[in-house]
Formats: sequence, structure tokens, C-alpha cells
Amino acid sequence: MEIPIDLARTLAVVIDEGTFDAAARKLRLTPSAVSQRIKALEQQLGRVLVVRSRPARPTEAGAAVVRLARQLALLEHDTLAGFGLDAEPGESPRPVSLPLAVNADSLATWFLPALARVADRHPVVFDLHRDDQDFTAGLLESGTVMGAVTSQADPVAGCLVRPLGTMRYEAVATPAFAARWGLPERSEAFAVAPVVEFDRRDDLQREYLAGRGLDADAPPRHFVPASADFATAIKLGLGWGLLPGFQSADELAAGTLVALGGRPVDVPLHWQQWNLRSPLLDAVADALAIEAATALRVVR
Repeated sequence: MEIPIDLARTLAVVIDEGTFDAAARKLRLTPSAVSQRIKALEQQLGRVLVVRSRPARPTEAGAAVVRLARQLALLEHDTLAGFGLDAEPGESPRPVSLPLAVNADSLATWFLPALARVADRHPVVFDLHRDDQDFTAGLLESGTVMGAVTSQADPVAGCLVRPLGTMRYEAVATPAFAARWGLPERSEAFAVAPVVEFDRRDDLQREYLAGRGLDADAPPRHFVPASADFATAIKLGLGWGLLPGFQSADELAAGTLVALGGRPVDVPLHWQQWNLRSPLLDAVADALAIEAATALRVVR
């Protein structure tokens, strides 16, 4: 049995665009034609491939087909580029889309400069998926992305992994906030002083509190789900929280933030990518490793 590549690519577009109508516009087909292609592929494979929700979601079998379609698209791009056939005469090469996953703090600090250097040298556009570093590996497993910054050191099946470095977080607050609550001198004040968290999956502040032998569930919480805004909330005195050096070093030096002591929380970061011989994907990995070498703490 063979998987028709045009049908597999249609499924990938449906998942990327989120709806059959949007996929139809992308493919310049009618929604009915897109639906018929997906039904034909499902009948041929004997599997339901897509959950027809908004947005459309791949089933486990569908994720495998989407992964195949994306791998073939990348390999096709690399092959044509190697032949110098990735553009019509007199035209610029058509960029290939690379879906990647990254945690919010990396995205807000060191990640984008590396991608910019790759985009200067290669015809590529990036489809970035932001998630907590503990969950980005799941996007690799599902075939949603081709590479990910992740805290997971063990390689996802079918992937390569390389260490990037460690992002160190330290607890900080404004001097006024710390004085108001008696931090850090009054350890019990951590149970009542408001803390800022990224979202309900952010466990950095909980890990810090546990390291101080305190109840991690006790303090009231602000949720600010954007890296720059999270840092701003702390710098405005909304609460205390953990920030990486990129976002706190200048303020600590100037005295507009103060350190709250306790053990810092170190988050090791790794780059995982599909195990493909792809010059483009390797170029992304190399650029990220170079940027991480200066931006992150060395992994030992």
C-alpha cells in the first residue's frame, strides 16, 4: 500500500489552516474537493485521520500522515535547492515553511536572532508554536513541528537531540513590594505575598517555594501569559516572581529590582529535531546552538 502524497499534503494543509474552508483557499480548491480528498485517504488507509472540529485536529493516525507530508516537503525543498531548481528563472526561490516549537522566555530573548540569520541565507518562513518547555516535545511527537526547544533530554522517537544550555531564574521583586511584605526576611510572608505566574502550567515559582520548604499552593497568584508582560508585571510591583538574567540583570544593578534569595531555579534546554538529513533543518540547529552558547549558561 502507498500513501498518495497529494492527499497527505492536503491533510497537512487542513491541520495547518485549521478548517477545510481555509485549506481550500490555500490549495485553490473547493471545500468539497478538500473533503473528498480527505475521505479518499481515510478510506484507503482504513483510519479516521482528522477530528472535524474548530480547529481541525489530527487523530494519532492522522498525525503520522501529517508528519510524513512535512518530511517529504522538507526533503523535496532541500533536493531542489541542491539542484538549483527551487525557483523559476528570474524569480526568487519559494520559501519552505518550518514549524518549530519554543518556550516563551527563549522566544522573548535569544531565539529569534538565530532564526533571522537563517532567513538571511535560506528561503524559509517559520511557523512558531509557543508552549512551556516541558510540553514542546509533545508537539514533535504529534508531528506538529519539526524541531523544538525543550527541557526533555531524552530524544523523542525519530528525533535527534543536542544540549543548548541552562536558563537560570532568580526570585525578584521591586524594593517597595519587598518592603511591604517583609521579603525575604519574613519567610512566612511568601504564603501571603502575591506571586506572578505565566499560566497554570508554570511551575517555576512552585519549585522555588518548595525549595524554601514552603507551601507552594499558599500565595495568591496573578497569571500573565506573555513573557515580556510577565516581567513587566513584576517590575511594576504587581507581585514577585522568577526572571532570567536577560530580563532582570539591568534592574538588579540599578536597584529597581531586588533579589529575594533562595536557590535559583535552573532549567536545562535542549534542541530536538526530526532525524532527517536536511541542510535547512541543520542550519537552524547550528544557528540556535551558536546563539545559545552566548545567551545561556553552559551545561556541565
